[in-house]
Amino acid sequence: LACSHHHCAFPLNRNELCIWNTATAQPLRLSGHHYSISALSFGSKTNPLLVCSASRERVIVWNLDECTQKVQEGLTPRGIVVGTLLGMVLHVRFNPDDRQVAVCAGNQIYMLSAKNEAILAELDGHLAPVTAAEFCTWEKSMLISVSEDRTFKARKLCLSLLFCFLKVWDYSTGQLIHQSGVLTAFPLLSLLIDEENKQIITGCAEGQLWIFSLISDHNYRCVAHINLKKEQEKFCNKVSKSGKKIGEGQNTSKICKTNNMRPEGSVETSLPILLVEHCDLLVCFHNEENISSALNTSYFWIGSSTGLLIINLANFELEAFLSYKDYSDLSIWFAGSCALTRKAVNGKVLCLISSMFEDMIAVLEVNLAALVRTQQHDFLLCGNEGSLSVIASSYFFPFLSKHYFRQIGHKCVKSTVKDQPLVFHNKIKSSGYTTAPQMTMFSPNNLKKKEVSKGKTSCKRKNKEYPLESSPPIKCEKEIFVTCKPTPICCIQYSGDGEMLACGLADKTVLIFNSSLTDTCNVFSGHDGAVNSVGWSHDKKWLVSASEDRTVRVWSVCNNEPALILGKEKFHKTVRFAQFYFIDAFILLCCGAEFRLLSFRLDTTKDDLKRYKQKSVCKLVQKFPMASTMEITSLSAVNDFYSYIVLTAGSNRTLEVFDLNAGCSIAVIPEVHTRSVHQICQNKGSSFSTQQPEAYNLFMTTAAGDGIKLWDLRTLR
Repeated sequence: LACSHHHCAFPLNRNELCIWNTATAQPLRLSGHHYSISALSFGSKTNPLLVCSASRERVIVWNLDECTQKVQEGLTPRGIVVGTLLGMVLHVRFNPDDRQVAVCAGNQIYMLSAKNEAILAELDGHLAPVTAAEFCTWEKSMLISVSEDRTFKARKLCLSLLFCFLKVWDYSTGQLIHQSGVLTAFPLLSLLIDEENKQIITGCAEGQLWIFSLISDHNYRCVAHINLKKEQEKFCNKVSKSGKKIGEGQNTSKICKTNNMRPEGSVETSLPILLVEHCDLLVCFHNEENISSALNTSYFWIGSSTGLLIINLANFELEAFLSYKDYSDLSIWFAGSCALTRKAVNGKVLCLISSMFEDMIAVLEVNLAALVRTQQHDFLLCGNEGSLSVIASSYFFPFLSKHYFRQIGHKCVKSTVKDQPLVFHNKIKSSGYTTAPQMTMFSPNNLKKKEVSKGKTSCKRKNKEYPLESSPPIKCEKEIFVTCKPTPICCIQYSGDGEMLACGLADKTVLIFNSSLTDTCNVFSGHDGAVNSVGWSHDKKWLVSASEDRTVRVWSVCNNEPALILGKEKFHKTVRFAQFYFIDAFILLCCGAEFRLLSFRLDTTKDDLKRYKQKSVCKLVQKFPMASTMEITSLSAVNDFYSYIVLTAGSNRTLEVFDLNAGCSIAVIPEVHTRSVHQICQNKGSSFSTQQPEAYNLFMTTAAGDGIKLWDLRTLR
């Protein structure tokens, strides 16, 4: 099958070529083959529009303008026979200027002239039938082919010019530039060259996609490997949870069954990739006003035996899925071959499919914009009311009790109780009958009013920003040894203003350096295990640390003794991560498969009678379990400004988003990486910008053993 801008080509009665004009709905029947037509391809140019048909005994090039004129004159149209007796042809392709045709017959590729019968070159090297070949448009002498031997090859076609009576191009022996290893246990069936990103995309008979870079210094490295079965299951589960429908009103839970939901006696089928083609998705949304920046990328079609899929090249995720069996008017459920128009006309794309088991062909008209809108969760369009807001709109957690949370900076009310102090010694404090209740959560009792007010205004500090015009740091400026003997550094954390650096070591200590690493400002010891995490308070006066000994400690930067100790009796597992949250109003920590929100009050004063007893208080507000995971491997929340959002990653490779204002999980993203995420980093932006919260464009990165991904926090993509 083959599709052009307004034409579809397909075999009729096996050996007759039918060209159907979609604009006029007039078929053009062309005869010239004696055996079944096995390969078709349209030319790259539209004037004149050429089509090449191939069978076992001959390869014919047709000029559609001349053929149409011959039919109108009542004559029989004839094509140019450019090749004969080449064998079983599986694929034909015109070069960019339509002067040559690459014919894949058996294990060889024949370069034929499109003007007369002449074999310009014979390219061999594959060990099994060649299934597809494509010309590189920006380097016209390069040809790339894939084969059933499960490899792809890149060839440089050397040109030599001969002068006789006419100027004739003759291809000499093709030079092999690159040969891949065996990619899979299944044959490679399809191939596409992405001109914009200079990549090649190939698919196999088992639903696997590989993307390789064609940039000269990348040495054909693999950019991505996509399992379409898994992506399809993820997409269908995502759409099912949103209540969206696919097809003619059928619920996705019915058509998108995972392997665990298949009925007894059913057979698992493979997902052969019959076609990879460019998708003109952006054109369909060019009239939209609220268009998301996520659309500024490339998309491509995947034609499989069961349906059509749209893949986003930026994140390699599924954008839309169309299943053949969901349309009652379509009698083809399993396609044997597939073709698509490269460009959309009036927002619609023509798709030509043939049945795998019957002599039947169907033409589908796909409305791209409607297909994507009906299956997306408002990801593509911004400005919707249901989008995720990273910036807190108020300073309250409605689900929290007032016993645990009071608004920071609330004005204290004087007590009406008369002054009746009970004092036994001048060094022992009063019982506190006349003292107003402490209303701020993160101010120790021994701070003076000036210091408290200073702490409040410290929230308005401006962090040092990395200059945009500077290149990324690639040169080591300074190196120091933190201990006398080799000791692993388990974690490091800069303070918010970048002036101080805290390091947690495996020797149970926490070190503080200045940013230039010229001086050790302080050393904290007291943990009985390696320090897993350290975190600074927003005002840079406190440091929280978590250790393998199942304890959490809050340290005063000016004092070597801990202001607060949470003992191992409070935690059933090791605390992997701890940090201050909501501008030092809370502490967040993760233990096992849950994270906890703690309210606290710090008091570093000592009682002469009970010096061993700490006066700092900490209470559990709520536990938040992460679904279907054994352990939280990473946690991230913003402390530089008010935000309800907490991000967690689990050992099951899932990313979960919690809204602490609602007190529940609001989004679950499965399989964000092929390995467990060990670090989540948020771009905190400018927390005191004059712009509205809607203007924030916050991002996060997730890091795992397979690489780093950049996410938009508003769309979770």
